[in-house]
Amino acid sequence: MNAPLKYVYAFGEGGRDMAALLGGKGAGLGEMTRLGLPVPPGFTVTTEACRTFLTTGEEPPELAAQIADALAGLERAMGRTLGAPDDPLLVSVRSGARFSMPGMMETILDIGLNDDSVTGLAKASGRERFAWDSYRRLVQMFGHTVMGVDGDLFQDAIAAHREKLAVAADQDLDVGELHTLTEEFKEIIRRETGEEFPQDPAEQLGRAVRAVFDSWNGERARVYRHREHISEDLGTAVNVQAMVFGNLGADSGTGVAFTRDPATGDRGMYGDYLPDAQGEDVVSGVRDAVPLAELKRLDAKSYLELGDHLRTLENHYRDLCDVEFTVERGRLWILQTRVGKRTAQAAFRIAHDLRDEGAISADEALVRVDGEALTRLMFPRFEVRPDDVPLARGVPASPGAAVGAVVFDSATAQQRAAAGEQVVLVRRETTPDDLPGMIAAQAVLTSRGGKTSHAAVVARGMGKVCVCGAESLTVDPVARRLTTASGMVVHEGDTVSVDGTAGTVHLGALPLTASEVGQALETGEAASAVTEAVLDALRHADSVRRMEVRANADTPEDAVRARALGAQGIGLCRTEHMFLGERRTLVEAMILARDDAAREAALSALLPLQRDDFTGILAAMDGLPVTIRLLDPPLHEFLPDRTELAVRLATAVHPDPHDRALLAAVERMHEQNPMLGLRGVRLALAVPGLVAMQVRAIAEAVAQRRRDGGDPRAEIMIPLVGTVGELRLVRTETERVLAEVAAETGERMDLPIGTMIELPRAALTAGRIAEVADFFSFGTNDLTQTTWGLSRDDAEASFVPLYLEEGVFDSSPFETIDQEGVGRLVEMGVESGRAANPGLETGVCGEHGGDPESIHFFHRAGLDYVSCSPFRIPAARLEAGRASLTGTETSDTR
Repeated sequence: MNAPLKYVYAFGEGGRDMAALLGGKGAGLGEMTRLGLPVPPGFTVTTEACRTFLTTGEEPPELAAQIADALAGLERAMGRTLGAPDDPLLVSVRSGARFSMPGMMETILDIGLNDDSVTGLAKASGRERFAWDSYRRLVQMFGHTVMGVDGDLFQDAIAAHREKLAVAADQDLDVGELHTLTEEFKEIIRRETGEEFPQDPAEQLGRAVRAVFDSWNGERARVYRHREHISEDLGTAVNVQAMVFGNLGADSGTGVAFTRDPATGDRGMYGDYLPDAQGEDVVSGVRDAVPLAELKRLDAKSYLELGDHLRTLENHYRDLCDVEFTVERGRLWILQTRVGKRTAQAAFRIAHDLRDEGAISADEALVRVDGEALTRLMFPRFEVRPDDVPLARGVPASPGAAVGAVVFDSATAQQRAAAGEQVVLVRRETTPDDLPGMIAAQAVLTSRGGKTSHAAVVARGMGKVCVCGAESLTVDPVARRLTTASGMVVHEGDTVSVDGTAGTVHLGALPLTASEVGQALETGEAASAVTEAVLDALRHADSVRRMEVRANADTPEDAVRARALGAQGIGLCRTEHMFLGERRTLVEAMILARDDAAREAALSALLPLQRDDFTGILAAMDGLPVTIRLLDPPLHEFLPDRTELAVRLATAVHPDPHDRALLAAVERMHEQNPMLGLRGVRLALAVPGLVAMQVRAIAEAVAQRRRDGGDPRAEIMIPLVGTVGELRLVRTETERVLAEVAAETGERMDLPIGTMIELPRAALTAGRIAEVADFFSFGTNDLTQTTWGLSRDDAEASFVPLYLEEGVFDSSPFETIDQEGVGRLVEMGVESGRAANPGLETGVCGEHGGDPESIHFFHRAGLDYVSCSPFRIPAARLEAGRASLTGTETSDTR
């Protein structure tokens, strides 16, 4: 007979390598226990138990007995019994998913208190107010979290007592008020649920564990997982831990500490400490904490011990650690550790410094940063002006610059952001229920809290600009306004600028200036520790990556910038962009031509213009490949809008004959679905002379650059091929023109000729097509559209948001490659193409070429290069390097 599954582990049985089973928090508690740190004992209920509960609606049959056994062990270790009437053991029940989800699931403290044990706690502690405050907290938490009572009912009752006594904070309520308030809370529960608050400690514990399981599927948890791309199937562990108390007087307190500054990456101990308080008071921001350094003055012994433990943890984890601790009457306890969330700036600094200190290798340092963080560092910042006086100053919790209209609640933030408006969410302090609004907002501003408050931690994880603890601001969400210390009133809808780097907020929209990191990337010169860290990471990425990174660029200016940012060539030069502006009239003349002579005249006029374009781009990319795509979009895109023409003709006193001809052409060329019509290779075959003109312009530009002493490396790409017959016909014409120019100039014209793979048929028949192609470039924008059978513009404006919300899509298939469908076509195309043509070069030039997750897929698929917009090149370089290090141990910093 098989032994029953083990669903409960004492802390000493766990460790950091068990995060999938015990969750990040449980694994950390186990690891710290093994390290000998002062961790209050306890046990962890596994994620497997949660998954069983969520799947079947019932706990595993073995779970209750295993929890009872683990509780008995905890009681022996503590020398106390859960909920005993004299000196009771109390426990906390906390969630702990594999990946950190701060505040998104439930916590219940002080389990074990009831009408009898509260008296025993008062006697044992010698502090009657503390005992009743703890009982009040339990009834409030349990009633809301476990029994489903509206939390506002409890808050309203607290507010009424504060108003009656004319006090500002909960801690000002005396023991009599807390006793009365606790009874009111129990009455609220009775009225709202028809149940009594449970007095049995075992029942409290069992129901609390189930409530934490249930919170995995709570709305805010699901929203957070979706935002952070965390799997829905993981489930949460539950940690049951002996309570220690920071609210036992001046020699007690609680705090959160970081082994380095999570906002800047600076070395040293950082964090917040709150004397005579419980842990949730720090994280919620309802009371303003003091800097961690203040603990040194208040309790030097605990401060020095904490420093030792922080060093132990950072040396052990070899990363920034986020530690929660409590001091109970002069005794330090470590309650939790995890690899800390950090800003993009801090991520690069910390990885660079740890590598320099010998704690991690260069490969590990590269794996610990990512392209998304680098992109955030390239965003502009506010221009500093000496005469700017901020509305308020606060804690710079998450750096960056953001401008938006003030809103005072999550729902309004979502509504206005959905309407296309940029907003700044302003709150006294945020709670997990504010997550949707934080996602929608450009920045978060709070009047309370510090670097370890909910707003700060979540904003850093999401890369949102955040300023916390702007104490001089009075936030009134009911009146929809905030008031500054000088009496200035800012109403909802007014524009403010939030500087998360300086910790300031300004009225109106401040001017922006270029990012220091962006400038360093273009010049290659480090101006600060952060820019040096970024440049160093990119140097190492370049040294280890297999794939090249090229640019999508259509002008010499774009090419110059792309090269400065590290592009190794141009993977997509779109020639249609060269037909716009003043040249549109020449394209119109080609379309309106009534005979070959007129069409040839228009093409001849376009030829030198195209040649000059190509000459400039080849010069900017001298010595590097430049893949030039022949004309792709349907010709009607170069003509005026049909409705506009019709109105102009209908309202004109003397209609222009040219407009009549244009309208006739537009109507003649009208297609029901032009993106699947006469475009790409079909256009090359249907419009005589078009391919010849473009190829000749390319070839003559190459010849000119060679005469000027350059090293042009042009490649000719034929778009939208669906069959090898199309490619063979256009290749024959291309080679004919190249031979002509070679004969005329005396320059060899052995330019590579390839095609875009952007139709499913092309991917499925890639082996045949590769027989005629020198290279493939996967156009994943159109390949996604044609594989899914949808239009990008229409889909993203209609049902894609719904699909993302409902979980049909984990991410938009236009942003991150659909690996199962579109990705499989890419893999098939590479495999069969190279089987037919072993020397075939393959790349990707769709938008996915700059997406971090997609880049890792393209690396695995064996592509030779990715191509993306110039701005995304640094991030693509970084991710291509990280992709080469697949399998290297990583730290989760989400």
